[in-house]
Amino acid sequence: MAIVSREVKEGMQVQGEDEQIAYSITTTPWGSDPSSVVVVVKDERADFADVTDTVTSGSASANGDIITTPIIKNLAAGRTYRVEVKFASGANVFECYFRIRAER
Repeated sequence: MAIVSREVKEGMQVQGEDEQIAYSITTTPWGSDPSSVVVVVKDERADFADVTDTVTSGSASANGDIITTPIIKNLAAGRTYRVEVKFASGANVFECYFRIRAER
């Protein structure tokens, strides 16, 4: 099965700068029973600098075909972030992503 896009179907998300949200991703389009989940958050406005340590809290988890990201927080209003989610499914390794636009 060929994947048309690595971007999750929900596309751009909007999050307030004071909000703290853990996002859920269904991995079924790529593979089942995800493992070895790694989440990286990049600030698109800062040349895709890795800001994971600054804007996340906790760890990613997987249950069935659902990955839950760490809590994403401390976003700067007016910036757009790219959240990359890498995971293994069987012998394959996939990486999907979604974007968050931070608002006041």
